[in-house]
Amino acid sequence: MNKLNAFIGQFVTDLGASVHAGMVVIGEKLGLYKALAAGPMSPAELAAKTGTDERYLREWLASQAAGGYVTYDALTNKFSLNEEQSFTLAQDDSPAYLPGAFELALGSLAAVPRIAESFRTGAGMGWHEHQDGVFHGCEKFFRPGYAANLVSSWIPSLRDVREKLEAGARVADVGCGKGASTLLMAKAFPKSQFFGFDYHDKSIEGARESAKRQGLADRVSFEVAKAKDFPGKDYDFVAVF
Repeated sequence: MNKLNAFIGQFVTDLGASVHAGMVVIGEKLGLYKALAAGPMSPAELAAKTGTDERYLREWLASQAAGGYVTYDALTNKFSLNEEQSFTLAQDDSPAYLPGAFELALGSLAAVPRIAESFRTGAGMGWHEHQDGVFHGCEKFFRPGYAANLVSSWIPSLRDVREKLEAGARVADVGCGKGASTLLMAKAFPKSQFFGFDYHDKSIEGARESAKRQGLADRVSFEVAKAKDFPGKDYDFVAVF
């Protein structure tokens, strides 16, 4: 009986985590975490600040507080984020910003019916066949790590690469997705030219838009291409992140 109870406890924990993922994605999309990071708020105050419904927020806040994602003060009936919660849930430039992981997970779960059929047939499923949440979540999840490490430690650890990039080099970023790694390198090394390749056309469209928005389109280009036959030659640095 003890073993059974332990197993059921594990199951309930995993189930709670699965359901909680949706609450995190909602909080990120509606700006609830960022609002709470500004200071303690009641459900009514949070609703007014974010343009959301107070009744729904009460349920969301209760689940978040129970899960340890939000801090509740019973004396004031207000909710807030402590330093650790804010660092991981509200600061999208933090190296530990995590909401993207939940969006990626939820998007991946949407493919379960298709993947179950693949178990029967042995057929594959292309990356491009996932829903958009997978691609958005993937960028949100990986970009903080790139921002914290790519230019400051990863590139310097490669012999002579940083010097080449500083002097001016041709760089291919293969499997660039929505271009987060490509654009971070382009910002850091203004004398170099960057070429991002990915076979997913919607990700490339998003990367091009980001390049224009950041004023980097003159030095960064993105093209739909597979890793096995991406165009160009004479690259000084080829990266796959």
